[in-house]
Amino acid sequence: MNSEEYRSILSKAIDREVESYTFYRTVSDKVKDANLKKLFAELAGDETKHREFLQGLLAKDPKVIKITATKDYHVAEKVGVPKLSPDLKPLDGLALAINKELEAMQMYTQLAKVNADAEQQKLFMELASMERGHKARLEDIYTNMAFPEAW
Repeated sequence: MNSEEYRSILSKAIDREVESYTFYRTVSDKVKDANLKKLFAELAGDETKHREFLQGLLAKDPKVIKITATKDYHVAEKVGVPKLSPDLKPLDGLALAINKELEAMQMYTQLAKVNADAEQQKLFMELASMERGHKARLEDIYTNMAFPEAW
């Protein structure tokens, strides 16, 4: 992979992180539930950190990125995608966010599959793994809210 291709991949990933930040900030500003407002504000902060991380990589030569694997509850595949509204219920807000992360994860995975360059494939898979981590975190919260233990 040449330097220009590397920078292009990272620039597109940064754009997606900015888009995700805007989404989470918008949800946080619109919802009335205080816990959901706090969660989406925190996720917006996470997206800012990811953008900064990717911008740091953009300033360097291509290197190996190490991301650990996460569990997948497949919540996004089982719940509908509600519309963003000021009256969004907490579980619906989480479902919407989970689906956003799934879309980002799938986009990076598809880019890796269609790319012939092994280094670019690896970079796209690492980016997909970052999004998978977001999705897993949201799914953990969703499953704890949707299926609380009864004592």
